[in-house]
Amino acid sequence: MARIVKVFAFVGLLATLAVVVAGVMTVSMIRRGFSARDQPSTIEATLASMMRSWSMTARAATLKSPIQPSPGILRDARSHWADHCAICHANDGSGDTQIGRHLYPRAPDMRGSATQNLTDGELYFIVENGVRLTGMPAWGNGREDSLDSWQLVAFIRHLPALTKEEEAEMRKMNPVNPGERSEEKEEEDFLRGTDGATSHPSRNDHSH
Repeated sequence: MARIVKVFAFVGLLATLAVVVAGVMTVSMIRRGFSARDQPSTIEATLASMMRSWSMTARAATLKSPIQPSPGILRDARSHWADHCAICHANDGSGDTQIGRHLYPRAPDMRGSATQNLTDGELYFIVENGVRLTGMPAWGNGREDSLDSWQLVAFIRHLPALTKEEEAEMRKMNPVNPGERSEEKEEEDFLRGTDGATSHPSRNDHSH
């Protein structure tokens, strides 16, 4: 009987601590606001990791890639990554981009163990279905045979060994925003000796 009382007392203590911690976190968040500039707390990071795991089907972890990485497949994957993924994840998978640094939670360094220790099936599931409550969208249709997604899985595996030459090649494939395109045109005009200025007749010139 005494043992049962101790167990209930211990459970009650844990529940009380949980309520206190939740209260402290709530007060802290109310004071600081909910800015995405803040670094996610350890509790938030743990919960996000758990949510990612829970969102996957039991079958996801067991999926096997139907492709064998080859120079051609990795070349296609680099092109796809540079055009679609690098804006958040960077060409090298570091997540060190303007968007990646300001997402909440931050875009992960996909070269690290947190990503590389996932199975091919789990990586595929994330690419296809996204991750709720993060900035990761669902890029696929939920099927298990998307060649593009499996190629991206192969590229993610290759990220830790990405060469400087490959990264330089990818920079040429990155999307160019209107501001950058305008700057490039101005540079080209300057190098050609035509700075974009258009010759117009003077308003005071009445000659015909």
